[in-house]
Amino acid sequence: MSVFGRPPAGSAEENFGRIFKDDFLPYRDELIISSKAGYGMWQGPYGDWGSKKYIIASCDQSLKRTGLEYFDIFYHHRPDADTPVEETMDALIQLVRQGKALYVAISNYRAADALKAINILKAHGVHCLIHQPRYNMFDRWIEDGLQEVLETEGVGSIAFSPLSQGLLTGRYLNGISDDSRAAKENTFLKREQVSEAVLLKVRSLNDLAQVRGQTLAQMAVAWILRGGKVTSVLIGASKVSQLEENVEALKYLEFSSDELAAIENILL
Repeated sequence: MSVFGRPPAGSAEENFGRIFKDDFLPYRDELIISSKAGYGMWQGPYGDWGSKKYIIASCDQSLKRTGLEYFDIFYHHRPDADTPVEETMDALIQLVRQGKALYVAISNYRAADALKAINILKAHGVHCLIHQPRYNMFDRWIEDGLQEVLETEGVGSIAFSPLSQGLLTGRYLNGISDDSRAAKENTFLKREQVSEAVLLKVRSLNDLAQVRGQTLAQMAVAWILRGGKVTSVLIGASKVSQLEENVEALKYLEFSSDELAAIENILL
């Protein structure tokens, strides 16, 4: 489970800490708990990005809010053009040395930046466990070299936003409803992104999913896991039924060459 979320900064960790103490504390050694640093956490010059001061302080604050002694995985969320990657990775190495993180990871690093970060960690005897990129049928940037880097270096990959903020579900088949994410303010999915051209693709993908005996969401998850290049998929759900539906994707992960070609044609 990951313990970061929407503003105000740190609120998701505080909520997690309360729930963890009440319901999950006896199971700590069977849980993999991760958090991140890399976006704005507090006002001031050291409250964002990738400096060593920011990352160490951010991790310390996160541990305090959650009530944990350590994170199983701690990520750096995004590259920082104004901080040498050596400094950022040194911070992750220090967290491992101090026992505040068992494993470290990166997120949103493109191929060349990821390779440099992985090699710096490796030179200090610390393995980059996993990379967390945004990846779905509508956002395929990781196919431009990053997947090959991760495979060569033995680094896992866990995709976030696999359903493109809900686009790759049945929610938008008939357009934007008043209670949908795209109809609300301050969300990642904007109304203008749900164009008729996009909806035409979504409907065509849904037709193919039905032929496969899956929901669109299930096919979208299965498509990400095709070929074994992605280790896992990070599912964000607000209902138990959504989790149950997405897990069903694991029952049918295979795609025929014709199905893959049909998907490519739809996405053109």
